[in-house]
Amino acid sequence: MRTPLFDQHLATGGRMVEFAGWEMPVQYTGILQEHKAVREACGVFDISHMGEFFVSGPGSTAWLDGLLTNNLTALPVGHAQYTILLNERGGVIDDLIAYRLGEENYLLIVNAAKIPEDAAWLRQHAVPEVHFEDRSAEFAALAIQGPQAASVFEKLFHRSMPAERNRVEEIQPGRSFIATTGYTGEAGFEWVMHATEAAAAWQAALDAGATPCGLGARDTLRLEMCYPLNGSDLSPDRTPLEAGLGFFVDLKKSAFIGRDVLLAQKASILPHKLCALRVLDKAPPVRPHYKVYVNGEPVTETTSGALSPSLGYGIAMAYLPPAYCDIGQMVDIEVRDRRFRAQVVKKPFYKKP
Repeated sequence: MRTPLFDQHLATGGRMVEFAGWEMPVQYTGILQEHKAVREACGVFDISHMGEFFVSGPGSTAWLDGLLTNNLTALPVGHAQYTILLNERGGVIDDLIAYRLGEENYLLIVNAAKIPEDAAWLRQHAVPEVHFEDRSAEFAALAIQGPQAASVFEKLFHRSMPAERNRVEEIQPGRSFIATTGYTGEAGFEWVMHATEAAAAWQAALDAGATPCGLGARDTLRLEMCYPLNGSDLSPDRTPLEAGLGFFVDLKKSAFIGRDVLLAQKASILPHKLCALRVLDKAPPVRPHYKVYVNGEPVTETTSGALSPSLGYGIAMAYLPPAYCDIGQMVDIEVRDRRFRAQVVKKPFYKKP
């Protein structure tokens, strides 16, 4: 599949790869340059492959609160919230962003690879009074991120960017939305628009000073912040508590799918924890599914890994047994049949100067 911006990516020099069934740009000028642009200036990403679900009608808040881990009842209108969709085992189906557009009116931004599964799960748990629509094919979206994102916003919309994180505005009813959210650890916003308006929006962002950025930089930016990637760091076999996402789980809510499993986990010792690993030795870049050893014995494998452009050393994440999760714990990561020393460190890897 192709996003509405496929031709623009080719014209801008994007190198295209397959991602979650989509042809997406992995880079333009290079991952290091694009990563630096977001950390120091402003970058723009095509995130049109992600899904847009609309939920409305009496009881929408209560219905979603029974399916998602965070507390939508406490979310003010005009705000966004990171939350998680679980299976009955407490495992992660998807992590997503909920935009509260009205008292009983929501837009859910879901991961591209999970659109069919998420939609099927929500329809499976449908209730008569709540209206659910998967309108992903109608929309495109841009993520505009970096210290100069506010300047780009002003040029695009001729007013100041909201200073508060997780604010949502409906620019054109049912057609265009902006939210001060992102996946890079930098200030910025995400802009959802009708697919027919995507090319003009992309060009406007470039004209306003944003650098085109691909999936490669998006991955290194999010990993430096220890933001999990669904399908790698998050899976149906791991709970959000194991993934270190307990802040986004409201166990005080009366009920949601997977809650009983999480309550039981919280009352005992977690079987594993998603830990941040800094590679101490000079090594080739760590990738997912590399074996991790403790005291010479294999105990797990990496879920994500990269050379950090901001820090200049290798970083990775892996689920470790709790006995090996203390800060300073030494491990070895096997890269190309050689083992390199690494250490459990505090999250996130990158902290703004």
